[in-house]
This record gives sequence, structure tokens and C-alpha cells, in this order.
Amino acid sequence: MTRSLARLALRQLRRHPWQLGLTVVGIALGVAVAVSIDLANGSARRAFSLTTEAVSGRATHQVLSGPSGLTDEVYRRLRMEVGVRRAAPVVAGDVSAAGRPGRTFHLLGIDPFVDGDFRPYLGGGESAGDRGQTRGRDALARAAELVTRPGAALIAGPTAAELGLAPGARLEVEAAGTRRTLTIVGLLDPADPASARALEGLLVTDIATAQEVFGAAGRLTRIDLLVDDEPAAGDLLTRVVEALPPDADLVAAGTRAGATASMIRAFQWNLTALSLLALVVGMFLIYQTMTFSVVQRRPLIGALRALGVTRGEVFALVMGEAVVIGVVGTLAGLLLGVVMAQGLLRLVTRTINDLYFVLAVRDVALDPLTLAKGVLLGLGATALAAVAPALEATGAPPRVAMSRASLETRARRAARAVTGLGLALLAAGAGLLALPAGGIVGGFGGLFVLMVGCALVTPAAAILLLRPLHRLAGAAFGMLGRLATRGIVAALSRTSVALAALMIAVSAAIGVGVMIASFREAVTRWLEGTLRADVYVSAPSLVGGRPGATLDPGLAARLGATPGVARASTSRVALAQSPLGPVQVVAIDVDPRRPPRWRFREGGGEAVWTATANTVIVSEPFATRHGLGLGDAVRLRTDRGEHDFPVAGVFYDYGSSAGVVVMSRATYDRAWADRGITSLALEAAPGVEVAALVAAVRERAAGGPDVVVRSNQALREASLEIFDRTFAITGVLRTLTLVVAFVGMLAALMALQLERTREVGVLRALGLTPRQVWGLLTAQTGIMGLLAGVLAVPGGLLLAGVLVLVVNRRSFGWTMPIDASPEILAQGVALSVLAAVLAGVYPAWRMATAPPAEGLRDE
Repeated sequence: MTRSLARLALRQLRRHPWQLGLTVVGIALGVAVAVSIDLANGSARRAFSLTTEAVSGRATHQVLSGPSGLTDEVYRRLRMEVGVRRAAPVVAGDVSAAGRPGRTFHLLGIDPFVDGDFRPYLGGGESAGDRGQTRGRDALARAAELVTRPGAALIAGPTAAELGLAPGARLEVEAAGTRRTLTIVGLLDPADPASARALEGLLVTDIATAQEVFGAAGRLTRIDLLVDDEPAAGDLLTRVVEALPPDADLVAAGTRAGATASMIRAFQWNLTALSLLALVVGMFLIYQTMTFSVVQRRPLIGALRALGVTRGEVFALVMGEAVVIGVVGTLAGLLLGVVMAQGLLRLVTRTINDLYFVLAVRDVALDPLTLAKGVLLGLGATALAAVAPALEATGAPPRVAMSRASLETRARRAARAVTGLGLALLAAGAGLLALPAGGIVGGFGGLFVLMVGCALVTPAAAILLLRPLHRLAGAAFGMLGRLATRGIVAALSRTSVALAALMIAVSAAIGVGVMIASFREAVTRWLEGTLRADVYVSAPSLVGGRPGATLDPGLAARLGATPGVARASTSRVALAQSPLGPVQVVAIDVDPRRPPRWRFREGGGEAVWTATANTVIVSEPFATRHGLGLGDAVRLRTDRGEHDFPVAGVFYDYGSSAGVVVMSRATYDRAWADRGITSLALEAAPGVEVAALVAAVRERAAGGPDVVVRSNQALREASLEIFDRTFAITGVLRTLTLVVAFVGMLAALMALQLERTREVGVLRALGLTPRQVWGLLTAQTGIMGLLAGVLAVPGGLLLAGVLVLVVNRRSFGWTMPIDASPEILAQGVALSVLAAVLAGVYPAWRMATAPPAEGLRDE
């Protein structure tokens, strides 16, 4: 009996290849989106982890300082006076490869004679003296070559091959607006593939060369320590702390990397959650397909039950079909996900480079755990979605199973229970969002519960909306209009799932669109209040979200004296150490009579800009992340030791999710000896054109270190361009979710076409022309799209509210007003109608052109 049922199921699948194919495509797309995002995120995380490990090596602790770094004397004191034998000086920073747009490296300056314990990958490679004849040259000889040859550098073997560099070749790099020429004296080519990938974006030089590249003579970025876990370690660390100058601090290795990793974790969480929306829509598609499969075979199932087939065998038949479809769709989704991950990885990496740090990652790392999760998602979603149709197939007695009317009656009755469950889920989702300790996971959990609740109330809401539509359609189009609306309710068991799937997808499009529009409007207003000067000058920066290089003070003074400049002010962006971790400090030279027009959540900035003030203002993300408010204090390690700065205000800021601490330049200069300038703001004198002033500043800057000179408008456009790039991947995910919903709608209408053949045949026999039939069916699909679109408006606004007011705040610490543009809402409704009509074109054409006799054959 089991074999006969299996052949019967296989015959059913063969008879409807379009329906089978669309279901497989829907599952594959849902799995592919989730897997591709997971693989892209995982590859970026792995690259960051490997790169951090390659740079930090085996260090257990690090000595860090403020904006000016450490002096060489600190390293000498630790080695000679404290007796720390395993200590390694480091000068590190990011450089760009001149003449190779978009190619960046992390340059690591080391002392190769003491660095072997920290970074063992420096022990082998190919040397310039060998010209490729031998490998694994003695580490001591390589160290001597790195130190004695001016501008000597090591580069990863695969990277050198990609760039066409051999030992002895020259590579021009740029940092702080100044170019330096390095000579490749050896290749880093570790046998471990993981280490090889980690070194792809790394250049290694000696300390002196790195100091020359970054213009930091006599200064170190940090000192790495390797302290064994033994009883004497505590005493050694205590002596290290006692020997440090007031501006230096001892921290556990990885503290700074951990802070950066926590910033990108929220970004990746958001991508993962959005990718799961496509899988949720795919689950509706699976449920819909299996429901249609059961509905189409209800008479056959009833006959089988009458012939003695048990409920368990029928249940196994339906679930077996679902598993087979799920396996095929999941395998296709895994393959498609790997391909899609390569493209998404570029978008993820570009966003991380724009906002957080320079990351070199080119290939997707195939994580078995991610692929296993994809299999679990695909098969689990398929099985879960098929349970209800399988129970429906086994629950009805044989006589009832042969009656179609009984199914629709039960479907309309069940709509009430489903609506009640949906309302309960909406309340539960709101409760989850209200939990203060929910975090990001709780926010997305509540969001998904709300979305499922919205989907469950869709059938009842559609019935309510159809009542006025029924009257309007009848008045406008007569009998055909009434048939179009009545057919949706009459086939509720088949149309409700398609409506819910399309509603969820369009809600996601509206919600994400409103969220992006709200964010963009908030950023635009923030830029208008922050950028008040006419021209801005800065050194080239590789990462938008980190402090960049500094301007030469003499050059800044010369540019500030350019004819046509009414006023010049400077700012300094630097990292300071604190008990909270690395803190970005912004020092601004502000005229108290013309303070920045920032918006404050608490307090204000008036008292900060006076020459004698010792207070600071903090950005909203910083205050949220660390629980600070008006009257609290931020403790920072200055050149004179730790100092508490009272908080005078909390301002809205969208430039950094980690947050910033802002103070006057006078306050900064009292705390730190650093006199660096990150950017220069110039105001044009009355009657001077901004474009002419930009040209004059560029002309005066020519011949010196490279600088970036931009007008206020150009800087705003560049900032918004980074914003748009950040959300490019969100747009891709939104489109993929809509594609899954389109496939679901097409599958639903194809199945309806199969089932309504006799109904259409009767209408044709009663005198309807093919054109009228086509118009009837197209109108019906258009009405379904209109219903889904109208219902998606409140669903999308609900989604946008959660994303803006809950998820964004918990993820990044930002709050902003919701900008629900009518244009976005109208676009969502139009998109829904268009998707439904396009999905219905082919099924409507098939039914309209089918001969009437074909539909009446069973009569």
C-alpha cells in the first residue's frame, strides 16, 4: 500500500510541474537568502578575527596611550628597568596603495628580533636575495634584512601574486597625505591556510620605517606583552603599571578589537533578521502549496480513505511529499546561497570599511555549521508548514473529504479562530518589545511575533474590506465585478495564504523603506546642523568611522589665511583610553558666539565652548551604551592621568554607533599635549563664491601633503553617499523578499487555474468571451494585490515603528522621528497590485484561452 501511495504522489507531482517548480524555487530563495547572509557575515567575522589575531599575535596584554601614542622611552623602561623580557614595540596604521584605487593595507611596524614569540608567521618566506630559489630562510637573516634595508617590507604571497609584486619590487603607499616607497624584500607565506588568509591585507616593516610612513618619529602605537599564567605574573603586571607614565594604561589584549567587534555585531544581527523575513514568506509559500495539493486531491483522499487507507498513511503521504520538495528546494537553496554570498560579501565588507575598519576579505568561507543551519531551516520550515495541510487531509471523514463546499465552510469558520490567535500574537509581540532587558534579540523576536500576528489577521481583514469593494465593483462592472470579489471569499482556503504572504512581503518593503527614509531625513538634518562652514579641509582617511590622519599645523595655518576666508576653525578627532574602553574624543575650536546648531536630548552645549570650561557633551549612542546622563561624568585617561569630565548635555548624533565625547579645543589642550589637527573648517567672506574659495585653497595646498578640500555641499553629498552604500544590502534583501512573495502569488494563481477549469468552462458555455474571462481573472488578481497592499500599510508602519524606535535604539543607540512619507506608502500599494497582476497574467491567459469543452469534460 505504501509503495502504491508513493507512486500516486509522484504521479500528482508530475502532472503539475509548474506548481512543483515554483514551490522549489520559493523554498530555495528563502534558504538562499538566509544562508548567503550568514555566510557573508561569517566570512567577514572570520576575516576580522584572523586579521586581529595576525596583528595582535599571542600577546596577552597591551600598553596603550592617548592620541600621541607612547614614547620609545616607555618600551626601554619596561625592558631594562622592569625586566619584561617578552615585550614587543608596535607601530600600526592603515595605508592605501598609491595608483591602486580601493586597495588598502594595515601596516604593522615591528622589531623583528623580539617579535618572533608574538607573531610566528614572520619566521618563514621567500627573500629578495633568493629570487624565488629557496624558501624558509633563516629568521635572523630575514630580520636583519628588514631592519638594514631602507623602506623594506614583507607582504603576503597571494597578495603579491595578485598585485604582480615579486621580491625586490617597489610599492608606493600613502598615509597622512604623504607618499612613501616601500621595497618588498620577502613574502609571508605560512603553510596554514587560515593564517594565509589573515595576512592578505597586511604589510610588515620595521619600527623605523613605520614611524617614517606615519610621521611618528620616536612614537609607538602600543607595546605588546606576553605574560605567562603563573603566580609571579600578577607581581610583574603590577610593576608594569607602576612604571607606566600617567597617559599610558595596561589592558588585556583584544580589548580594542572586542569593542570594534561589538559594533559590527549589531549591524550583522540586523541583516540576519531581515534575511529571515524571506524565509518566513517562503514558509507561507510551502504551506500554500501543500494546502493546494491537499485541496486538489480531497476527492481522491476521500476515496482512498473509503477504500481502507488509514489516516496515518495519508498523513505520511502528505508529509513525505513535503520532505521531498523540501530536500530538493533546500539543496538548491544552499547552492544558490553560496553564489549569492559572494556578491553580498562585497556589500557587507564595503559597509564595514566605510564605518568601522579596513577589512580585506575576498572569498566566502564555507562554514559547515552555516550550511547545516540552512538545511535545518529549509527542512524544518517545510515540515512545519506542511503539518496543518497534512492534518487537514486526515481529519475529515471520507464523505466530507469528497465535498468541496464543506472545506470552504470550515475555512471561513476557522478564520475566526485564526484571527483570535493573530490578535493574541500581536499582544504577545507588543509585550516582548516592552521588556526592558530584551536587547536586540528580544526586539527582533517581538517583531517576528507581530508579523506572524499580522499575517493571521489578514484573512478576516480582507473579508471586511471586500464588503465595500463588492458593492463598488458591482456598481462599476456589473456581474463580472461582483464575481471577481465574490470569488476571493469563495476560495478563502486558497486565497488567504497568498494574501498573507504578499502582505508580509509588502509590509517588509514599506517598513524598511520608511525606516531608511526616516534615517536619511535624520542624517540630512544632522548634517545641516553640524556642517556650518563653507569649505572643509582634511587629510585623506581610509575609514569614515575612525579617527583619520592629521593635518600639518603649518599647512592648516597657511590654508586658514587664504584670501577670501572670513574665519577658520579646527577640530581634532582622537582615541582616548578610559575604563569604558577606547573612546572617540572630538575637540572643536568653536566661537562661543556661533556654537554648532546641534539638537540635544538633555542639557545643552553653551557652557562647553567657553575657554575655562572643563565639561563635555556626549552623543546619544555613547550615553545609551554606557548609561550616562546630565550631571554624570566621563572618566578619560589624559596626559596627567585619569580625569573626570562632567557631562553638560546629550546630543543627537548619527556619525558613530560607538558614540563620541565632544569638548572644546581649550579643554582638550589642557588635558593632552597633542596639538594635531584632523580637519579645518573655513567660512567664506561676504561676496566670495564657495567654488572660488575651494579652488583657491586647493591651489595654496598644492605641492604639499595630499589633502581633501570639499565644499559644504560636496561633504554632505559624500556623507549621504556612504549612507546609501550602507543600506544597499538592505535594499537587496527587501527585493529578494518581494521576489519570494511574487513566486508565492504566481504559484497560488497557477493552482487556482488548475482548480477553476470547470468553473471557467461553465462561464464560457454561458456566453462569456475569452476577453471577459481574462478581464475577470485579472481583476480578481488585482483586487487581491490591492487588499494585500492596503493591509500592508498598517503592517509596514508597525514594522517601521519597531525598527526605528526599538531595534535601532537597542542596536546602535540612535533615536529619530518616523518619516512615513505618503509616497512610500503609495508605492507599496502599487507594488502589491503590480506584483499580483503580473503573477496573474499567464494563469489568466491559460484559463481564458482554454476550450470550454475541456472544463466541462467531467460533466
